[in-house]
Amino acid sequence: MIFVTVGTHEQPFDRLIRKMDEIKGQNLIPDDVFIQVGYSKHVPQYCNFERFLGYEEIDKRVCEARIVITHGGPGSIMLPFKYHKVPIVVPRQRQFDEHVDDHQVLFAKRMQRYNRILAILDVDELLICILNYESLILNITRGVESTNTQVFTKRLEEIASELIKGK
Repeated sequence: MIFVTVGTHEQPFDRLIRKMDEIKGQNLIPDDVFIQVGYSKHVPQYCNFERFLGYEEIDKRVCEARIVITHGGPGSIMLPFKYHKVPIVVPRQRQFDEHVDDHQVLFAKRMQRYNRILAILDVDELLICILNYESLILNITRGVESTNTQVFTKRLEEIASELIKGK
């Protein structure tokens, strides 16, 4: 399964959703695709989807997915690291009215420089990345045991849990 998440930012991310729906609709990939579409206006015709998911459901889908495709939000990028997965990151871009600025592009470029993700700025490159995913991730750093990512992820989960419980 391929899990796609666009986060909860209020601007639509139709560019990514439309491309994934097109790829699946043309039977270019065998995987089932589930998309968390958020505020996007495009309604997928060939992929399963929900507008929003709770953290536990997102965590479960990331764990089960063969490939995780995410927008460029740091939390969404880092969650797959918990399961030693390399996310494909398609950052929202200002030029497409997907965000107020290009901070996701800058963050994705930095993470790619550190050899942690596969960054895609042009959605037309997404199919090639999916089809070649296994070979593309061979040289990507996937272990988090010796990094601060695991500590950061655990602490972020604790803080979020405390906020939800109202502590």
